[in-house]
Formats: sequence, structure tokens, C-alpha cells
Amino acid sequence: MELDEPELREVPVTAVLGALADDVRLQIVRALAEGGEQACGTFEFGVSKATRSHHLKVLRAAGLTRTRVAGTSRLVRLRREELDRLYPGLLDAVLSRDTTPAKRA
Repeated sequence: MELDEPELREVPVTAVLGALADDVRLQIVRALAEGGEQACGTFEFGVSKATRSHHLKVLRAAGLTRTRVAGTSRLVRLRREELDRLYPGLLDAVLSRDTTPAKRA
């Protein structure tokens, strides 16, 4: 089974930034950056399976991840080298910052 994965250079930077603007997708990217390739079902961020699948599809469509089908599993990895080459420093900046909204007094 082939999955639609665009060439990163053909993806508008606004799509990449939009994909990174969601808290759940950012958590997925962080998990991939820290742990490498992971099965889709291992991401537990308090969302339903359908919602998780949607977030993974958005990340793939934005060129941030690659998905490899292995039997009945789908293994996801971050396209770190490609992202760093095309957008130097972007992932480092996004991943190093605390993006948790500040609590209001």
C-alpha cells in the first residue's frame, strides 16, 4: 500500500507551520524527535483513534513525517534531515520552546 507523501520542497511553508501549530501534532512531532520511528497506535495523547489518525495524516500531508507500512502496522518517522535542510533551525526552535499556554492569573 502506497501512502501519499509529498516532496517537502513542494509543500508551502504555511502548511508546515500550520501542521506544527496544533498541540497534539506538536506532541507527536516531539515524540518522534525523541524516540525515532514509532507505530501509529503508540501515540496516546488523550484523543480518539480517528482524531489521532487525522493528526498523523495532516503531518504526513505537510511533509513532516513519513509512514512505512509493515504488515498490519504503520510506522511513522520524522523527516528530520529533509526538514533541517529545507528549513534550517525550524524544528530546533519549535521543539526547544515550551509551547504550553501560560496560565492567566
